[in-house]
Amino acid sequence: MIRSLLGTAALVCLATAAFGRPPPNADPALAPWFHSLMQPGTGISCCSEADCRRTDFRINGDHYEAMIQGVWQRVPDSSVLRRSDNPTGSAVVCWTPALGIMCFVRGPET
Repeated sequence: MIRSLLGTAALVCLATAAFGRPPPNADPALAPWFHSLMQPGTGISCCSEADCRRTDFRINGDHYEAMIQGVWQRVPDSSVLRRSDNPTGSAVVCWTPALGIMCFVRGPET
């Protein structure tokens, strides 16, 4: 069952990445960093720069929220990557309509 779900998630990511495009003005030098993002607990790719975007974020109580398509969405704790090597200078969220938030890397906190 779990193997089937993981396989399905990987296929959705591949299909989405195949049809998705990087955001406008994407920096190709950041592509390796985006490809290094792995979902916590599974090690499955967070997909690609086509699914990952710089975003505004905020802390609301004990959780993060990310701005996705003009709406603040709660970031599941299980999707937060505890990385300190974010070269973008802002928060990054990897999201698809089918899977929701797969990965989130916080931006600089002030």
